[in-house]
Amino acid sequence: MEKIQNSVTGASDFFVDEIHEECGVFGVYGAGKNVAEIIFYGLQALQHRGQESAGIAVSDGENILIYKDLGLASGIFNEQNLAPLQGYIGIGHTRYSTKGKNVWKNSQPIFGTFSGESFAVAHNGNLINAESLRKIQINKGAKFETTTDTEVIVSLIETSQKENIEDAIKYAISKIKGSFSLVILTRDKLMAIRDPNGFRPLVLGTRSGNYIIASETCAFDIIDAKFIREIDPGEFVIIDDDGLRSQMPLPVSRRSMCVFELIYFARPDSYIYNKNLYAVRHKMGEQLAYEAPADADLVISVPDSGTPAAVGFSAASKIPYAEGFIKNRYIGRTFIQPSQDIREIGVKLKLNPLKDMIKGKRIVVVDDSIVRGNTSKQIVKMLYQAGVKEIHMRISSPPLINPCFYGIDMATQTEFIANHRTVEDIRKYLEVDSLAYLSIDGLVKAIGEPKADFCLACFNGDYPVDISEILSYDKFSIENESFAGAIKKS
Repeated sequence: MEKIQNSVTGASDFFVDEIHEECGVFGVYGAGKNVAEIIFYGLQALQHRGQESAGIAVSDGENILIYKDLGLASGIFNEQNLAPLQGYIGIGHTRYSTKGKNVWKNSQPIFGTFSGESFAVAHNGNLINAESLRKIQINKGAKFETTTDTEVIVSLIETSQKENIEDAIKYAISKIKGSFSLVILTRDKLMAIRDPNGFRPLVLGTRSGNYIIASETCAFDIIDAKFIREIDPGEFVIIDDDGLRSQMPLPVSRRSMCVFELIYFARPDSYIYNKNLYAVRHKMGEQLAYEAPADADLVISVPDSGTPAAVGFSAASKIPYAEGFIKNRYIGRTFIQPSQDIREIGVKLKLNPLKDMIKGKRIVVVDDSIVRGNTSKQIVKMLYQAGVKEIHMRISSPPLINPCFYGIDMATQTEFIANHRTVEDIRKYLEVDSLAYLSIDGLVKAIGEPKADFCLACFNGDYPVDISEILSYDKFSIENESFAGAIKKS
């Protein structure tokens, strides 16, 4: 049974010049325990991966119940609506839309049935062949209630001719292409699958003898769970009364972890490759200082994502680190669009410079990336208005020149400022005294893992999985096709 849809109006977001998160998934197999509350706390720990909607599905061994809505997990769930979610197995999802609009029907987990057996799916990633698979399924008579690629996975499972649901899931994942870290709930099983490239993180843990699945290790800390290991690319994990089984149904030809998980997306207290991400980002800042030194009085960050690298830059350069901005963490999204005369209010709502700290100083400003350049330009303007003498901007990643098709909502290729301007052109546009990016080789050196293990397509255009099919589609292509079809029929 699913929650009845609420009527919620979509909200606008001032901060269009940012790279947006993807999704977070969480799963618990806890024999004899009520897991909904544990999932709720796990979703709060993964809230940074998506703030548009959240949902929880649980099974008591017989029935699956789902509750989901638009908004943050803390605003959706309370004692009253968690109480009916009685079950010892469960999954959860927190969403940022990479495929399909932010409407209630697109929230997850998504419910399905196979041979009369209920199941639910939560997905972090982006399928590059979702549109073609959807058309094939529709031609076979399948009906779709949402416009997400997750429902394509559900439909493939539902229409499989396999004898059991495990084989049906293996059939479905053999058909999909792109990035997918999945948690799947059945009446008596918790399952997890990671795509053969390993684009998105997925980790296995334990708590009080029970198994936990999560997008990141930070979700284990909040519930006192112990990290066991990362789920391998191409791995299919099944957890039931007999314990944990692992299979490798997907051939692994190239490992391609999204490098932006290490630069920006994953929380700094999470671990990837058994490395703390704050420490990794600190090393990125150190490497940046070696590659692009600056003569300055202070190092500051664009908080919070630029802070670890800024501290690292300070440590390597011996230039003191100081807080240059205070970040307002309570603005969220807003329904009110600023008028033309206060069009820059978005950044000012988010960041406010500490004038007495930076006035008259030559400063190094460290940020994790520049997308379109609009936000960076406004930040520079704010700093000059605060009385800064010189600004030396340092970016702890290489220039972004290509969009992501594997689960990150970035700008289009023509919108990336580095795609059509040189570093010197960008420096002039931002009106800073100097500008430098971390090199690709420097980035890989700071991480300390083989370059071949990462997807670096946003920096160098080397896409690990063929993207030709998806180039004719966009985030809202399914909605647009549905609308066009409705007009044609009328």
